[in-house]
Amino acid sequence: MSRRLALSLIALGLSGCISLDPHYRRPAQPTPATWPTGPAYAPQPAAEARIVGWRAFFIDPRLNTVIGQALTNNRDLRVALANIQIARAQYDIQRSQLFPTLDAQAGATFGREPLTTSGGPAPTGHINIHQFNLGLGVSGYELDLFGRQRSLSRAAFEQYLATDQARRAAQISLVAQVASAWLTVGSDNALLGVAKDTAASAESSLNLTRARFTGGIASELDVSQAATLAEQAHYDVAHLTTQVAQDVNALTLLVGASVDPALLPTGVADNAVLQDLPAGVSSAVLLQRPDILQAEDQLKADNADIGAARAAFFPTLSLTASGGLASNALSMLFSAGSGAWSFAPQITAPIFDAGRNRAGLASARATREVGQAQYEKAIQTGFRDVADALAQRGTIGAQLAAQQGLVAAAADGLRLAQARYTGGVDTYLDVLIAQRTYYTARQTLIAAQLAEGANLVTLYTALGGGLD
Repeated sequence: MSRRLALSLIALGLSGCISLDPHYRRPAQPTPATWPTGPAYAPQPAAEARIVGWRAFFIDPRLNTVIGQALTNNRDLRVALANIQIARAQYDIQRSQLFPTLDAQAGATFGREPLTTSGGPAPTGHINIHQFNLGLGVSGYELDLFGRQRSLSRAAFEQYLATDQARRAAQISLVAQVASAWLTVGSDNALLGVAKDTAASAESSLNLTRARFTGGIASELDVSQAATLAEQAHYDVAHLTTQVAQDVNALTLLVGASVDPALLPTGVADNAVLQDLPAGVSSAVLLQRPDILQAEDQLKADNADIGAARAAFFPTLSLTASGGLASNALSMLFSAGSGAWSFAPQITAPIFDAGRNRAGLASARATREVGQAQYEKAIQTGFRDVADALAQRGTIGAQLAAQQGLVAAAADGLRLAQARYTGGVDTYLDVLIAQRTYYTARQTLIAAQLAEGANLVTLYTALGGGLD
């Protein structure tokens, strides 16, 4: 009868039919269903589009190769992967509490006691005690009658899922960082090329001005003004040479290994390696961002912790049982009649705990409120990230077109200023101003082209760009 009762209680505990977790409902999305509209935003078509994976989005094979190397070698990403293993192990540890721990037990007891008798003088001498036992036992197994262990197990599992989403977020962030660093290398290489072109042109102009000064046509002021632009360009060449080297170092750190120079962009023209994102993506796509999924998994874990806190108000039933063989002589341990067993159930009911359980429940509920606020804030932050990127995306084309027109106009202005100076109409100061205007316009155009690429990378990441 006792054995049947023990088996019934164990089956009841393993069934875990009672759960005190609150019913989970995903909080309503605290942002509009559509993206902002206005002069800064491009029109959005009605058709719904899909976000492609990074291999399709980054269409340059060199960049894809570098990103692949980073996903393999980046040390921060290795930390994220190790954190997943830690979270999985912690979940397995917590889940193991749902099942009894069966231990093999073997032991021997040796002792010596004095001989005693009832009445009369006590005889002298001693008795030696020998006891041997062998068996299996379960110690302190808690039957999960009110779902406390299952709630804790669910909380640990949601923590594991949140850690996995953190790993996905780290991967997407790494892809974006590598792409941005790669584009920056190309942009600074382009700026270095412009500085070298300007330095060569300025040196040629300086030599010509010196010759004119020697011939009495130009003034010493003209020579000084010509030298000004030449020295500025030489400074920029030296500075940008350092900057490109530092850009490569930053990219190498992200990749986690040296990058083949053949995989690096040599100029801003190489920045046209990104596929334009599809339009018509609704704000519901934010719910699939890894950081938002991570916040929701954490919210689910907080929800399960409330169930565990509620279960603490109810009695707990633990079982200790063992069965095996026992004998006073080792040679008799396996003989007939040496079987032995014990079964010790224990029930514990909270009566007075000075408010500990109530405080635990209040803490769990407050933690869930924090988790919900953090989840909603993550959605709102993601919405703003996308809206900001869309605002820039809506006007970046106009900015590029205007800057390209400015470069063309500055080139014409420089040509005319040089012709007027050669013809003796204007001073060399007009040429110097035109040269600086053209130089600055080219630099600004490169910066705008980099901003276009960086905007696409930012928008792709903000929309939760895929890893496939």
